[in-house]
Parts: sequence; structure tokens; C-alpha cells
Amino acid sequence: MTLTDPTVLRLLLERHGLQPQKRWGQHFLTSSRVVDAIVDRFAGYAGILEVGPGPGVLTHRLSLTATKLIAVEVDPIAVSALTETAPTAEVVQADALSIDLEGLFARLPEPRGLVSNMPYNITGPLVTAFAEARAGFGRAVLMMQREVAVRILARPGSSDFGSLSVYLQSQFAIERVTDAPPGCFYPPPKVESVVLQLTPLVHGHPTDLERLFFAVVRSGFQQPRKTLANNLAGFRGLGRERVEQLLEHQGFDRRVRPHQIPVEAWKALSLAIADGT
Repeated sequence: MTLTDPTVLRLLLERHGLQPQKRWGQHFLTSSRVVDAIVDRFAGYAGILEVGPGPGVLTHRLSLTATKLIAVEVDPIAVSALTETAPTAEVVQADALSIDLEGLFARLPEPRGLVSNMPYNITGPLVTAFAEARAGFGRAVLMMQREVAVRILARPGSSDFGSLSVYLQSQFAIERVTDAPPGCFYPPPKVESVVLQLTPLVHGHPTDLERLFFAVVRSGFQQPRKTLANNLAGFRGLGRERVEQLLEHQGFDRRVRPHQIPVEAWKALSLAIADGT
């Protein structure tokens, strides 16, 4: 079954009465090049969780190599198509933002991987949910809007470097896998897509100290154009003067802006706040 063949895919969609739904941000992957690039990243992986498989173009390939694959799909019509394209997969009809991801990972053999062609309209909340469930997988391969990928990969000093950059770079080694222009999808979206690989740097569930770190980062980037001292002045009643002291102690000018602070410095700052030093 060559689902990346437009004729084969069209006939599959017709058989199941399936059309991409705007409300779910559906754009079905049709590029064999992109499919190959993603599948290659899961060589040797026994268990795979796929979120948002659509009609199963990628699911079909992954289910041929994995010992067990669980696919989470919100669209009931797409679920019907998956029974044809990936009959060995366990298909769960559910909203990925409300399902117990950790519970699903626990049902998969190790090593476990996560793959998702993330809908553009829920990319932020979904990637956050995946990060929260990092204890369940050894590798995630995620497709997203290019604009989001640029922010995730951004380095300190860049205007694209923000809270999402710090949040994910502090937890994962991040690698660009491949680009996916609009012609790789049906229907073609109006934006470019990028596939990233995220490999956990920190294992286990987020700790209380990490959650404080995440809260400091969110507060620090609340108004990116303001100085970091201004943004953090109200955090737990620190006050601007105290934040400036903490920054100067780390060798930063008191007028530094949040996008100029590297990930390790954010960690040190949150640790100092936690210690009250």
C-alpha cells in the first residue's frame, strides 16, 4: 500500500468519506521523503505512540516496524480509515490534550517513541503536554509550523529566543530532521513545516525545582521587550532591586532583556530564587 501516491490516498479518503477538517487543523502528510525521514528515526524502537495520525500514511509504515503502535486520533472518520491502513495498530479515539499520555506510554514496550504531525492550532499546548510526559519516551519526532520550530531552535540573543526555547532546550536535545513544504500535504497548508527530533536530557517527571524554573521563565518573558528585572519584579514579591542584584551576581547588566539570557543562566537564576540567595 503506497499511501503517498495521490491516487491511492484519494481513493482511501473516498472509501471512508474522509475530508480534512479545518476545525482540527488537518493536513494529511503525502510525502514519501518526509515519511522515510521520520520512520528512519525509529529504527529499533519497539513501542510507538502516534498522536494525530489522520488516515494513517505514516502509521502504516511505522506499524510495519514497531512491536506495538498506539495511535490517538480525535476524528471518528479517520479512525475508520486507520482500521484499513494500520490494522495492527491500537487506535484510541480521543483528544490528545485530555488523554492520559503517560498511561498510554506505560502500555508500550521499550524503547518507546513519540511521533506527531501536530495541528497548527494546538501546537503550543500539545508540545507542552508531550514535554510533561517526557518520562514515557526516549525520542519524540514532531512536525510543526516552521515559525514554531524556529522559536524552539533559537539561540540566546536572537529575537526568536523566548520562553518556548528555554522551556524545551532545558529538557531536550533538539535536532532538525527535515523540512516539509506545503506540497508535502493534502490539502497544502499556507505555511512551511519542519520536523524536529527531541531527545530527553532529563529523565523522570518534572521536579518542583523544574516547575519553579518554568514559572520563572514564563514570568521573565511576560513582556519580552522589557528588561528582565522589570518582568520578574513582581514574581513572588522579589522586587526589581533584588532581581537586579541576582542578575549582577551572575555577571549580567541590570538592563539585560530576557532573550539575552542563555538557558544555563535561567537555571542558575531560578535556583538562586529558590534558595533565597
